Amino acid sequence: MAKITLDKNGLAKSAGTLTVYNFDSLTGEFTGATDEYLPQGVGVPACACSSAPPTAEPGFVAVYQDGGWQTVADHQGETVYSTADGTATEITAPGDYPAGTTTQAPATAFDKWDGEKWVTDGDAQQAAAVSEAEVEKVARISEANSMTQAWQTQLRLDIITDADKASLTAWMKYVQAVQAVDTAAPDIDWPEKPN
Repeated sequence: MAKITLDKNGLAKSAGTLTVYNFDSLTGEFTGATDEYLPQGVGVPACACSSAPPTAEPGFVAVYQDGGWQTVADHQGETVYSTADGTATEITAPGDYPAGTTTQAPATAFDKWDGEKWVTDGDAQQAAAVSEAEVEKVARISEANSMTQAWQTQLRLDIITDADKASLTAWMKYVQAVQAVDTAAPDIDWPEKPN
């Protein structure tokens, strides 16, 4: 089949084949070349053009934008982190890194971006640790209270056995030890539960 050329309006001057260069309809990214049959008076298919894209260096990709090919950075598949809140996002389109992001991952959930690097907010980290320790303290005391409730009733009614009285004493000493825990301490050594 004869190779054809296009007129000034982009229509086939005669019927034949033409190599067209296809691009993604959303991103404009070059997707490959194909030989297309064009009847006389018909233009190239949608999302294609008759001009060849430039050769892209590694880390770049050819993109059809504004009526022509451009070479743009290609970070697709990379993960970037929001400098506002540290959330991770995978890049799915060609182009520069999105504004307000960095390729550096935050080390903790308490990191804040200072314009150049992540800096851990020690006060927020300590406040969260204290809050978590307070929740743990309440849970341990609640568990102990559920274990000792029946024994306390038996003690008041003076019907508790010696073995249960010993268990009640051990659990109440455990509760006292838990209550004495300083939840603001950096490394909490929780008391061991009675058997």
